[in-house]
Order: sequence, then C-alpha cells, then structure tokens
Amino acid sequence: MIMLTKLNGVEFALNDELIETISEMPDTTITMTNKNLYIVQESTSEVVDKIVDFRREVFRGLTNVK
Repeated sequence: MIMLTKLNGVEFALNDELIETISEMPDTTITMTNKNLYIVQESTSEVVDKIVDFRREVFRGLTNVK
C-alpha cells in the first residue's frame, strides 16, 4: 500500500497492485483494475517513485528471511 493525497488534502492508502493506469490530465488520475478512479495531488512520477520504494522495502524484507 502506498500513501497518497486526495485533492482536498486527505491522505489515504492505495493498493498499488491494483493500479491499471496513471495519467496527468492535468490532475494525476489513477485508474484501478476495477475501474475506480482516484485523483491525487502527487505527480505521476511521484506515484511511481512511491510504488518503487514500497516494493523495494517489501523485497528487502524477503531477502533477510532466514
């Protein structure tokens, strides 16, 4: 899950595995696999960076398992 900010300033957690597309028109709009839409304050590149950072942390934890 990644933390994002709605246009009204409310933070929420989004399941990044269900993202289908991210576009800027001009607001960043995230379309989910179930066709729900989320409009967020973060840019497309910020959302992608959050996804990469989150997944990096998840996989880092997996490599430390004994």
